[in-house]
Formats: sequence, C-alpha cells, structure tokens
Amino acid sequence: MVVLDVETTGLNPIKHSIVEIGALDFNNPSNEFYQKCKVFEGAEVDPMALKVNGYDNSQLLDSNRIGLKEMVLKFIEWIDKINDRTIAGHNVDFDINFLNQTLIRYNIKYNFGWRKVDQHTLVYTNHLKNGKSPPIKNGFSNLDGDNIMRYVGLPEEPKPHTGINGAKFEAEAMSRLIYGKGLLKEFDSFEVSKELIKNQI
Repeated sequence: MVVLDVETTGLNPIKHSIVEIGALDFNNPSNEFYQKCKVFEGAEVDPMALKVNGYDNSQLLDSNRIGLKEMVLKFIEWIDKINDRTIAGHNVDFDINFLNQTLIRYNIKYNFGWRKVDQHTLVYTNHLKNGKSPPIKNGFSNLDGDNIMRYVGLPEEPKPHTGINGAKFEAEAMSRLIYGKGLLKEFDSFEVSKELIKNQI
C-alpha cells in the first residue's frame, strides 16, 4: 500500500488546492515521493490551513515551483511503478478526494481505486481488541493524529506539517498497529509499546 499525506489550502477539494504531496511505499519505505507546487489559478486559501502547514501567500504562487497538474502527473508516474497502490493514511478520504478533484480539474484519466486503508480504523479497532474505550469527544471518536501517535509510542508530528512527515509518521504508526514493530529507522529511539507487540491485529 501507499501511505499518502497531502497539504492543502483548505478543506474543500473544489475550492482549495493541494500544495504538497508526500507518500511512501509501505512495502518498500525507502521509496518516497515528496513534491511541492504552486496552487491552481483562483484557488481559495483558508488562513487556518496555512497555520497548519506553515505556508504564506507568496509561497503558494511561487513561479519557481511546478504547477499542480505537473505535480500530480509526477505522482502518478511514481505510484504506477508500485505493485500494491492501495492508498492508506489518516482520514485518507480527505487526501483521495483532493487527488480525484485534481484529476477532474485537469481532465486526467487515472483511477486511484475505491478501497483504502484508514489509520483511524486500525487504531480504533486496536483499542477495542485491547479492551479499551477509544477517547470520545462530543459523542465521536477523538483519535486525532496526535492522540494516535501517543498511543503507538511516537511523538506528535512536528509543526508546521509537511506531506512527507505526515506520510512517514502515519506509516510508522500503521506498522506498529499491524505488526507490533517499527518501520522506519528514524523512529528506532521511540519504543513500541508492549501492548502493541503482544496484541497484533
């Protein structure tokens, strides 16, 4: 599977634009994709999104960066070489919806598939398997990215967020949840909890 994380100018895939794509091949994690781009013309920008990813307006329109269409084509070229292209990530429908809307915008014929692996589902079911109640806020799961990282023994993802950091942290968390062991050497200093080692999914 391909662990994916995009950074965007907001939450609406029609009005807002992708600004970064970070991804890695879970079965071959040294195989990474990371690219930044300028936004499409007329893209709306939510200031709250920029607080998350650290961008400013000048960077979004930087003429030295490739365009969104070119970046997505490069991503397709990269992902096409991977045998299992099932998309995975945290709340990964968000990332997939942005990719699919970009395909529509530029009339690019490509299929990212219908099935995906969502990190939230993995950690939610892990709580249940271990006899724990997932944290709830306002009646819904409160297993956000930071809570998930703490659960698997990792620090919170550095801020501002980047696409490649997101993909790496999510892939590492998934490996700990699925296999009870780490995936990436850069996280070796963070111990996998004994509970995850003992109770693999």
